[in-house]
Amino acid sequence: MKTILYIPTLNAGKLWADVIQSIKTQLVQPDKVVIIDSGSTDGTLSHPSMKDFEIIHIDKKDFDHGGTRQMAVNRFPDADIYVFLTQDAVLANAHSLGNLIKVFDKNPQIGVAYGRQLPHIGAKGLEAHARLFNYPAHSQLRGLDNRSKYGIKTASCSNSFAAYRRTAFEEAGGFPSGTILGEDVIAAGRIILNGWQLAYLADAQAHHSHSYSVKEEFKRYFDIGVFHATNAWIFQNFGHAESEGFKYVKSEFSYIVKHHVTELPKAFFSTAAKWFGYKLGLAHRYLPTLWNKCFSMHKAYWK
Repeated sequence: MKTILYIPTLNAGKLWADVIQSIKTQLVQPDKVVIIDSGSTDGTLSHPSMKDFEIIHIDKKDFDHGGTRQMAVNRFPDADIYVFLTQDAVLANAHSLGNLIKVFDKNPQIGVAYGRQLPHIGAKGLEAHARLFNYPAHSQLRGLDNRSKYGIKTASCSNSFAAYRRTAFEEAGGFPSGTILGEDVIAAGRIILNGWQLAYLADAQAHHSHSYSVKEEFKRYFDIGVFHATNAWIFQNFGHAESEGFKYVKSEFSYIVKHHVTELPKAFFSTAAKWFGYKLGLAHRYLPTLWNKCFSMHKAYWK
């Protein structure tokens, strides 16, 4: 199967060399790597490997989570499998890409697959728990037949390390433009509703995590609330997020008490910020646009 790897970039920073090295050492190599750069000024495009990649230049103000990725696919569509990676996701070993791709050969019913995200080396407690909870050590096969088991997680997917079968991707309309985030969940949900299956692959691994401040957690969950409010069909078809939220909080506090008890105060404030931000995001239609822009992590959405 022919494979193209797409990576959006903007000032990729210190991890960029590690990301590229992790791609170069894969035993299964993509047929093409496409970089979509939004105006990096930190030398991202000066890396020697850039000569081996296709580069698309766009203006920072024109970046759109779904629209930019779809534009890259439209520009370079000639593949059976479309793979997406973010600029801060370091493939964990030489088999990561191969393990993600081979599932499409093994199971013709799979339309989308995504890999396990491990915390970055040296990640703090809250950062590590988020990855351990959301990306378990066992693989899962999800679809319409078992959505009652997985609920809203049926359509969980992350373009930090994900792959799409071209036929399923095109049938679902590709990535949407104009969404605040979650273009991967929208595409995965549509693919599943079309009768395809989604694979979560615990043996396809990448290091990817974030150490957010309490303020950043508020903004991130505000945007998640906006996303859910503007995509009610996800709830209607796969269930609501509240029960998963309660499971997450319970798991987080248990993990922090056992392994990082000094982070307990931050965990309390972070949980409150997430809850308040999410609820405000759900109600964003009733708030002034200026407030929404102030509360949001992705301010370009409100332009």
